[in-house]
Amino acid sequence: MNPARKLCPAEITLRLIEHRWKLVIIHELAHRPRRFSYLSRKISGVSHRVLCTHLREMGRDGLVQREVFPEIPPRVEYSLTKLGQSLKPVLFTMHKWGVRYAKRLARPNEKTSSL
Repeated sequence: MNPARKLCPAEITLRLIEHRWKLVIIHELAHRPRRFSYLSRKISGVSHRVLCTHLREMGRDGLVQREVFPEIPPRVEYSLTKLGQSLKPVLFTMHKWGVRYAKRLARPNEKTSSL
């Protein structure tokens, strides 16, 4: 890809959430902070390494914050930042679109204009 090419706004959004697990992470953090162990259990199929990498990237991008509580043993929670919370309507819209598309796939003779 040409690094000098200007990205369109939709492409910028996609680059932030493009990896397989990032949308699921946002979904899991949408309502309350979660610990790493909870996310690891809840997101079936994601490795610890990938989950850690995605959380770190999402933190770097300003979508997720990591809070360490001064307890013994230490407790760490991840939550969406205000910027991360602003993606919730985008995900909701994507979910609704996906539901409509899945229904369309169930009726293959339907025209695409119904989406």
